[in-house]
Amino acid sequence: MTRVGGVSTRPRVAVVFGGRSPEHSISCLTAAGVTDVIDPDRYAVAVIGVTRDGRWVTGGGVRNLTSVGDDGLPVVTPGPGACVHTPGQPPSELTDADVVLPLLHGAYGEDGTVQGLLEVADVRYVGSGVLASAVAMDKDVMKTLLAAAGLPVCRWVRVAADDWAADPADVSRRVAALGWPVFVKPARAGSSFGITKVDAPEALGAAIEHATSVDPKVIVEEAVPGREVECGVLQGVDGGAPDVSVVGEVIVSGGHDFYDFEAKYTDDEALTLVIPADLADGVAKRIRSLAAAAFEALGCEGLARADFFLTADGESILNEVNTMPGFTSSSMFPRAWAATGVDYPALVDRLLTTALHRPLGLR
Repeated sequence: MTRVGGVSTRPRVAVVFGGRSPEHSISCLTAAGVTDVIDPDRYAVAVIGVTRDGRWVTGGGVRNLTSVGDDGLPVVTPGPGACVHTPGQPPSELTDADVVLPLLHGAYGEDGTVQGLLEVADVRYVGSGVLASAVAMDKDVMKTLLAAAGLPVCRWVRVAADDWAADPADVSRRVAALGWPVFVKPARAGSSFGITKVDAPEALGAAIEHATSVDPKVIVEEAVPGREVECGVLQGVDGGAPDVSVVGEVIVSGGHDFYDFEAKYTDDEALTLVIPADLADGVAKRIRSLAAAAFEALGCEGLARADFFLTADGESILNEVNTMPGFTSSSMFPRAWAATGVDYPALVDRLLTTALHRPLGLR
């Protein structure tokens, strides 16, 4: 609690959403859902939008600071009565907060940048710190560290900014060693932005160019046939081991070749979440154990979602760890926790409580 003149007041929570990454609209959806369930009797909430060009906007709730874009998804839009702040100069609502809930997905938010700002300002916040946020955002570095920790990951090839232009034959040779098909991905993006499934060598160049339109650093992964399963992880109470939700399964249909952006967010008929997944007890236990191990290997805090491929022979391959997963009421992370016995409002409250009790400075 904040204390003013010896009297306890509600902790001040600053919810930050939007941002400069391609996942801007997904962040807006997340923020709308989360702010709806924060208990106003327990917390004083200030909402801060970040426009696509990096301006901070205050003055109202999430829905007061957003409009519907051409794609039907929300976008931060300063409206009447809103206060627009200079890029690079965060508003007082941020620096005066007792705890910040940075509901930003992708670059310039989920990748350690905002976390670094808050560390310098001595402001507590929900989620992983600078290092874990940055590492988990970069799929190449993340897989390198997970593999070093002995965790099962698929094979991949890193394609740096100028590799394709400088020596396409070398890149093609390295990628071909993975076998076909492969998935070409921006290294530091989420929500399936910029991803292409490539079935043959002649399509590789166009896929790399598409990925580099999102991020100059690209990875190419081998395809892992199997089921896609996910589970949520929460920082353990009082420094204990992480808690892990039940395992959920993602089933994609409707003509989508993989779990792409449209299947996730715009095609209501494409996606089915099965929670809990129909798995043998031993398989589910193994996946949950790997999720906790990945959380600790990357030094995560607060929350994360761990995504896996489950092969036909029962092997669990860790695909990635998301330090700020999708958080609408219909997203896998809160639904998996609801099935585990922690409903949406309680989940948000636990994250805020954990962050409020976290020490400032090096941990």
